[in-house]
Amino acid sequence: MDGLAIETEWGALLARRGAAPPGRPLAGPLAALFAPLLAPPSAADGCVVVGRLAQTLDGRIATLSGSSQWIGGRGDILHTHRLRALCHAVVVGAGTVRHDDPLLTTRECEGPDPVRVVLDTDRRLGPDRRVFAAGGPPTLLVCAEDAPGPDRLGAAEVVRLPRDPVAGGLLLPALLRFLASRGLPRVFVEGGGVTVSRFLAAGCLDRLHVTVAPVLLGSGIPAFTLPEAARIADGLRFRWTPYALDPDVLFDIALDRARPAVCAV
Repeated sequence: MDGLAIETEWGALLARRGAAPPGRPLAGPLAALFAPLLAPPSAADGCVVVGRLAQTLDGRIATLSGSSQWIGGRGDILHTHRLRALCHAVVVGAGTVRHDDPLLTTRECEGPDPVRVVLDTDRRLGPDRRVFAAGGPPTLLVCAEDAPGPDRLGAAEVVRLPRDPVAGGLLLPALLRFLASRGLPRVFVEGGGVTVSRFLAAGCLDRLHVTVAPVLLGSGIPAFTLPEAARIADGLRFRWTPYALDPDVLFDIALDRARPAVCAV
């Protein structure tokens, strides 16, 4: 497709971002990839949730020191910003904010900025991170109900939710119900690996986008952190659709809230 055709198709997708019922099906490569995210929610919590990771060929999302910029190329960066633009909320863990200090805005594409949601169970982040500064998109700092501290951190509103008594961290189904109640039903879980893994283990992902870059590290932080599987059958098999993000490859995976058998308790 030429640039004008892509721009027109992207504009049509942005027009579907709102809560209005979808019109006639969209056509084109962007629609094939993104239209499933714009479908009405099928889960009881009222959300459509997409997780995303960029990893090396050997399954690493960062070096052991935490360096991760940039595993994916320019195509992957654009794809990430498009996901932000189509979703109402972008979710990241405290580790991502601590290591990368991201803005989580849509600087690389046309489209609105999402509400930024930072998961910091025990409130260990300080107000010096850029997502907590005044003047940007709204930010929610989500912590545990028993975490001490005031109701704001910098410009961010503090939200308190229950802890997960089994898996640790926050109770993710409660988070999704809260976001839906705030009018934020389309949720993009951007990272890091532990956060995306927790959503996967809890059965809270409708789709998963994994970009694989032509890089070998041989060591580093793994993309997914899940309970140990004793058998291959304890894993999760799925169907995927590949898309070229030169020089990387993106895999679009329809999970429909499935989770590995080893995580089903």
